[in-house]
Amino acid sequence: MAEVQGAQDPAAQVAAVTAAVDEQQLRGCLDDETSVRPPYLHCMLAGGVGGTSGDLLMHSIDTVKTRQQGDPHLPPKYTSMSSSYATIFRQEGIRRGLYGGVFPAFLGSFPGTIIFFGTYEYSKRQMLDRGLNPQLAYLSSGFLADFAASFVYVPSEVLKTRLQLQGRYNNPYFNSGYNYRSTIDAFRTIVRTEGVTALYSGYKATIFRDLPFSALQFAFYEQAQAWAKGWVGHRDIGLGLEILTAGAAGGLAGVMTCPLDVVKTRIQTQLHPAETAHSTDRPAPAARPLASKSHTPPAPRGARQTRRISTSSPSTSVPKHDAVKLNTSSAWTGLRLIYQAEGIAGWFRGVGPRFVWTSVQSGTMLVLYQYLLRQLEADPLVRHHEDGDSIV
Repeated sequence: MAEVQGAQDPAAQVAAVTAAVDEQQLRGCLDDETSVRPPYLHCMLAGGVGGTSGDLLMHSIDTVKTRQQGDPHLPPKYTSMSSSYATIFRQEGIRRGLYGGVFPAFLGSFPGTIIFFGTYEYSKRQMLDRGLNPQLAYLSSGFLADFAASFVYVPSEVLKTRLQLQGRYNNPYFNSGYNYRSTIDAFRTIVRTEGVTALYSGYKATIFRDLPFSALQFAFYEQAQAWAKGWVGHRDIGLGLEILTAGAAGGLAGVMTCPLDVVKTRIQTQLHPAETAHSTDRPAPAARPLASKSHTPPAPRGARQTRRISTSSPSTSVPKHDAVKLNTSSAWTGLRLIYQAEGIAGWFRGVGPRFVWTSVQSGTMLVLYQYLLRQLEADPLVRHHEDGDSIV
């Protein structure tokens, strides 16, 4: 009787089949993770090239966002993204305008992403081999990897961000308070006048946002890759699905961490007039006509306003100049104050640009990462070397 009733229950049959399929997909995912493992060196090189390419591709947009964050003028000179991009290009050009600070960005991005992918792959494999849930392993590995890389990329981001905000040396169009001749001059001046610890300014706020972002990004990416491989039926899912899975993972993680991005920007872009320091021993340039009468005059010789600006991937939350003043360095307190004054909408200010930036950067990085891994695996010289003397 029970057999007849079970045979006549379609819902039970569907549930049993679904459970079997889910279990089979999970086993396939684990088998793929444990059987197909590129050498660590391959992962680090592919990740370094992919991550650096993504960062350099989006550097000009990063510059626009940095200018919007640090603009002290009332009304602000840099408003919408398109008009700000055109203004910087027209007035300052590409090399010292839109691509100001690109050299320290490269110096930090390549070793930072090498460390990131090496740490990510190592920790992920160790966790999976010990039977940890795959999703939890991906999430935890993203946390660990970004923390390990932060010691390299944060100092370079400080240099990059100040040079982006400054623009041209003796810039007649925008007074940022910084005036360095070059990356080396910026490094020497910061260390001499502010100390080595200034290279890690904003470290806590950066970690507060970037660790959750990296963890979610790679957890989403690994899961999307598993679904895509299960749907296609083999490892090579094609360029279209590679772009879709990578871009969606970065965009979704960017949207979910937008409140952390907002509070980080508000904290780091607050002006602190009482704090003064020497940004350079050289005099400020002679005053020239500026693009807007509302711009503040050049800073006095040897003095600058110290502002806590973003030291990481571009913060796409651009605070209104009449937005609530946080007057705190606590991210949790900042989130509470923003919610009380502006509601949920305040937490998600700039979510659209953030989604676009994280999608494009993540898509570029991860698609190149997978492509280079396949190229390294197929290279006859590499295969011959691995047959004779395996690399990790």
